[in-house]
Amino acid sequence: MVTRQRVVILGGGFGGLSAAQTLKHAPVDITLIDRCNYHLFQPLLYQVATGSLSPANISGPLRQVLKNNKNTMVLLGEAIDIDPANHQVILSDGVIDYDTLIVATGSSHQYFGHHEWEQFAPGLKTIEDATDMRARILLAFEAAERETNPEKLKEWMTFVIVGAGPTGAELAGALGEIANDTLKHDFRRIDPSKAHIILIEGTDRVLPTYPPKLSEAARKMLERLKVTVRTGAMVTDIKAHSVTIECGGQIEVIPTRTILWAAGVLASPLGLALGKRLGAETDRAGRVIVDPDMTIPGHPEVFVIGDLSSFTHQTGKPLPGIAQPAIQQGHYVGKVIERRLRGEKTPPFHYLDKGNLATIGRGAAVADLNFITFAGVPAWLLWIFIHLLYIVEFKNRLLVFTQWTWLYITFDRAARLITGKDPLPLDL
Repeated sequence: MVTRQRVVILGGGFGGLSAAQTLKHAPVDITLIDRCNYHLFQPLLYQVATGSLSPANISGPLRQVLKNNKNTMVLLGEAIDIDPANHQVILSDGVIDYDTLIVATGSSHQYFGHHEWEQFAPGLKTIEDATDMRARILLAFEAAERETNPEKLKEWMTFVIVGAGPTGAELAGALGEIANDTLKHDFRRIDPSKAHIILIEGTDRVLPTYPPKLSEAARKMLERLKVTVRTGAMVTDIKAHSVTIECGGQIEVIPTRTILWAAGVLASPLGLALGKRLGAETDRAGRVIVDPDMTIPGHPEVFVIGDLSSFTHQTGKPLPGIAQPAIQQGHYVGKVIERRLRGEKTPPFHYLDKGNLATIGRGAAVADLNFITFAGVPAWLLWIFIHLLYIVEFKNRLLVFTQWTWLYITFDRAARLITGKDPLPLDL
């Protein structure tokens, strides 16, 4: 009797899901483990945080997504350690045996050694992060409507976003639209368009990984939405009611009650476990340095992909922490496993950079497709098409398209709900 190889995949994000789907017809038994029971389309999390979409619009149950993978079992669980000697994954509530392991547990927020900032400046990686951020944004306007102290009113009406990469720029643009359009007629004592939205970036331009021409176009788009862009500004401290920045050698304290973090990522804690148990090297962001075939040196049975991996063999720099590298790596690893079963060798992983897109608001986006760059409505339409294409379920594609069409026609963000912990009494 021939025993089928046991493939364990940790993480149901873009990388893990891509690997599972690639191995759909392979003669292996797959166990996909995730601490959430759903796949999340993270690029649209900011739209949940700003009330454009509901969480269910950008997520799908993993069991439903993989229901046609007859060789795949989905388990709800959290991997906390690895036992390489016995080929076991240690869960918080049990163990799972593997022959081949694919680790795709993603990343979390990076506060550059200032963990105490997280309580005041939430990041955006999970649905819980998005709904918490949404509540903070909407509560600021609610509190401002009741505030009688001019200094506190200014704090409530000031929004600071730290980090002007794609997430920060998209958040700032959406927040500008909320203030200028969505909430225009909703309040009686305050004028939401008077909100002061500040986008802070440590480098010399927004979208620093994009060509300078597109960075400048994005800045102009943001300024049209009344977003104040502060480049060359480093955050030195964050407190409950203020952000301190250093710009041009000058220290400035910005009073604010709403601070949103979009300034960096830190690899999943499982990277430390891989380093300890398997001798894997990690970089400054905690990413595991992998071989050209996405395995850990000395452990050909363990693959690390997505945001948790540091693959520098192609360009000398780690690949960007976006969906495309994770999807391509998941597909590649699935093919490697299939070829190993046939006794075939596999060429090294090669990333095909299809370009980058970022939307700044209604009819405003930038596109860098490597062979061509452009901005404005054409880039925005392309952004819509690409994002709809990569949402995993047709039902969600239809729902998202319907919501976007309604938003375009009416400026109404139907999902602007304050949920979670009871916010009352307000801090007035």
